[in-house]
Amino acid sequence: MTDNDAQQEGLDAAEEEIDEEPAEGAGPAAEPAEDVEPVDADEQNAEAEEAEAESDPEPAESEADPAADADAGSETEGEDADEDAGPTLDDDVMSDEEADLLIPVEDYLGAGVHIGTQQKTNDMERFIHRVRTDGLYVLDVSKTDGRIRTAANFLANYAPEQILVTSSRQYGRFPAEKFAEAVGARARTGRFIPGTLTNPKYDGYIEPDVVVVTDPIGDAQAVKEAITVGIPVIAMCDSNNQTSNVDLVVPTNNKGRKALSVVYWLLANEVLDRRGAEPSYSLEDFESAI
Repeated sequence: MTDNDAQQEGLDAAEEEIDEEPAEGAGPAAEPAEDVEPVDADEQNAEAEEAEAESDPEPAESEADPAADADAGSETEGEDADEDAGPTLDDDVMSDEEADLLIPVEDYLGAGVHIGTQQKTNDMERFIHRVRTDGLYVLDVSKTDGRIRTAANFLANYAPEQILVTSSRQYGRFPAEKFAEAVGARARTGRFIPGTLTNPKYDGYIEPDVVVVTDPIGDAQAVKEAITVGIPVIAMCDSNNQTSNVDLVVPTNNKGRKALSVVYWLLANEVLDRRGAEPSYSLEDFESAI
């Protein structure tokens, strides 16, 4: 970790251990400190993702295997339901102070970047603007916007091939891979194989300098191995995430297809801009088909 201002701005981890999934044969990696948060909030978040549809959540999904077919199917159903309902946007998503955002606030709203879960942790409280009448926490999009810039400053200090991006979540896989393609990073999506960062005897072993994860819960194995070997972690964090093992938090809905597409697209563009390169990807390039 360097001492420059861009890095220090975002290195503000909390004091509690992050929720992690049980690891399979992770070798020297440390055991998770706590149980995973209840996952019914994840399903509620995925259902609300594109538009603030005021409907009851589907039954909870299992967080134990984020790559499972059942998980992908339930997320798709939530996405379809929201598209049928149409957007009901609420523009109260940040403080009254004027902010120079990377994209119009309406675009953040339309993608559901601000929609949190019905649970919040103390770690994420500073990124929450308010709570809705249905119990969903609303993330402050001006803070999301600012952290995207901070993360881009941080990543621009590293050689492209030394950046690793991971996503076990169905909706995060395509934009994570597109981000890697755009900035020249490496991607590991789907199930993160234990030992990828800690076992030199494993054929897929790599030694990145920084790791970007889509969700500290779903990507718990990657987070655990990164902290074991001392690699800084940038994480997309929702209202229910704990962040003590995260070096730089990007507050966002990390379960919705469009929200993750927007955040990864903006992050890629900002990283390229700081390298003096011309961004050549549009938001549509980062949006996967359902």
